[in-house]
Amino acid sequence: MLVLLPPSEGKAPSGRGAPLKPESLSLPGLAEARAAVLDELVELCAADEDKAREVLGLSEGLRGEVAKNAGLRTAGARPAGEIYTGVLYDALDLASLDTAARRRAARSLLVFSGLWGAVGVADRIPSYRCSMGVKLPGLGALGAYWRGPMASVLPAAAGDGLVLDLRSSAYAAAWRPKGEVAERTATVRVLHAQVVDGVERRSVVSHFNKATKGRIVRSLLTSGAVPSGPAELVSALRDLGYVVEAEEPSRAGRGWALDVVVREIH
Repeated sequence: MLVLLPPSEGKAPSGRGAPLKPESLSLPGLAEARAAVLDELVELCAADEDKAREVLGLSEGLRGEVAKNAGLRTAGARPAGEIYTGVLYDALDLASLDTAARRRAARSLLVFSGLWGAVGVADRIPSYRCSMGVKLPGLGALGAYWRGPMASVLPAAAGDGLVLDLRSSAYAAAWRPKGEVAERTATVRVLHAQVVDGVERRSVVSHFNKATKGRIVRSLLTSGAVPSGPAELVSALRDLGYVVEAEEPSRAGRGWALDVVVREIH
């Protein structure tokens, strides 16, 4: 099983560990593309703070993020699972997993990133600021930039098992599974159901959507469930107590769409 996650906008500090070792990151086939983004981002942030803020879409209050990017090569690195914070990662709570679940997380979770393309949660990276929506002066829009490298690397990483896609749309644009891999892919939408005037109404609530996705991943990791495909994922989630409605693909080369319906927001 391969689980595709979005990063978080906010990130924990880099800490005092050893600096980044690019050759140690997962998906070594992305090394050349990562080096190009890192080089341009560091150069941009070291040369012109105001221009860097404009390119990165940072407010005045986030000016310090530019200096952070300028020092990426020497900053301390920590496991990506510690760097990424926010609602999904709080609910996932990797630090509290037992040893077996943590190993499963290291094998199966990939976090998409405007800077790194994608990294495993055990990969050691520094804290940074560079979303997939950024358009670097030299490389262009990162969502488009990463499509080629991702297409050459991700199908092999997916192997012959389930791909559980929990990314937001900006990060999904960097790699869309195709063909046989797409048929093994399931995307998840979380719907909040409430009864209004006797009629059930459903809506997507961003904060709650992220938290539920984090809990789904945690449930799969702690249960030890390893569904082999989308149909088995539906069964596994239902066994774990989730209300799941599944839409099978209408034709070959398409993925499954799952709605997880919840009635309490927490």
